[in-house]
Amino acid sequence: MFITFAAISLFSALFYISAVKSNSIAALSPGEFFQKRTGEAPEYQPGMYTTIIDDQENILSMMSRAVYAGDEIYTSEGKIYRLEKVQGDLASARFMGVDPQITAFNEFFTSQEVPVTKEKSDNTPAPPASFAIYHTHTGESYIPSDGTQSIRFKGGIYKVGTVMAERLRKIGMEVNHDQTAHDPHDNNAYVRSRRTAAKLLSTNPAAMFDVHRDGVVDPNFYREKVSGQDVAAIRIVVGRQNPRMSANLDFAKQMLAAVNNVHPKVVKEIFVGKGDYNQDLLPTALLIEAGTYTNSREEAERGVDLFAEALPQALGISPVSPAPTGAASPGKSTGASGGAWKAVGWILGFTVLGGLAFLLISNVKLSDAKKMLIDFSREVIPLLPRQAARKLGIGNENKKSTK
Repeated sequence: MFITFAAISLFSALFYISAVKSNSIAALSPGEFFQKRTGEAPEYQPGMYTTIIDDQENILSMMSRAVYAGDEIYTSEGKIYRLEKVQGDLASARFMGVDPQITAFNEFFTSQEVPVTKEKSDNTPAPPASFAIYHTHTGESYIPSDGTQSIRFKGGIYKVGTVMAERLRKIGMEVNHDQTAHDPHDNNAYVRSRRTAAKLLSTNPAAMFDVHRDGVVDPNFYREKVSGQDVAAIRIVVGRQNPRMSANLDFAKQMLAAVNNVHPKVVKEIFVGKGDYNQDLLPTALLIEAGTYTNSREEAERGVDLFAEALPQALGISPVSPAPTGAASPGKSTGASGGAWKAVGWILGFTVLGGLAFLLISNVKLSDAKKMLIDFSREVIPLLPRQAARKLGIGNENKKSTK
């Protein structure tokens, strides 16, 4: 059996070499060969991209990755296009109608002014939601700001992720921004980053984002004007080869509607393509592309900042407000409690005065009066409000550290 296996392996290697030399197939790196075997859609280097046209041959989208028949695009307006034919770097897509879920989400977020506050059953505010951010392609950078398209192990994409994390923290969320490097830039990086994503799951995140940038040449393809500033729009990518694909896509539609309801056109589209992208780990795991390598990093940072701002609303989570200045500390009573004690004091005062007057008028003996006062105190004291006992540990919880 070993000899047979060795013979087959040698034959395959010789066939591969001869095919490459004759240009009948393109040379594949070991990583790309593995991608072909696993069915993962290969990603291109910056400057290489696929153009997708609609029925009227208008440019529908561009992206620096391989696409396949059956992939889908959901536009910011909710239109669905399905890719039917792919020839080299050109693909054609057919209009499939308007997505009813995106329409429903648009109507919902348009009518919703304030996110619903989630509370525990004991009416105490829920703890701040936790979010996870990481980067599969950690070298990705932006030429206008970083001077190059890629900086191995420490690309500008880290700073984009940091801006997203800081926005979430400012609105009261907890964030775990993992900056583990997964270079080189190939699809096997998703195998390496899976360990990072799995580790982040231990923080029980409400959502998890793998933050990238695209590799199309034209920066204007992503550039939008928001409040007078240039912003790099965001593409959401959902892998269609995982068992959670339906849930991932539902969440992507929520994000598209929620963000664009506040900041129109910030989410450019949703692309549903061949691959997994580790989204099988969590129903609310998404890959986002913040602009392209020819946008400035500042444009991308503005885009993710606006994206993160709408994230709690998309999930129906209220930001956690800090305690108001001058709030009463445990053990002190103010406000309504203080008012209650004042009311009790007035009631007791009038009761005692009335009782003394009754005793004087009734000519009650001193011994009998003493007995009546003792009985009165035994009846009243159990009714007085008591200060709540302070529970051990309140105010001394260990807060989860963020990176």
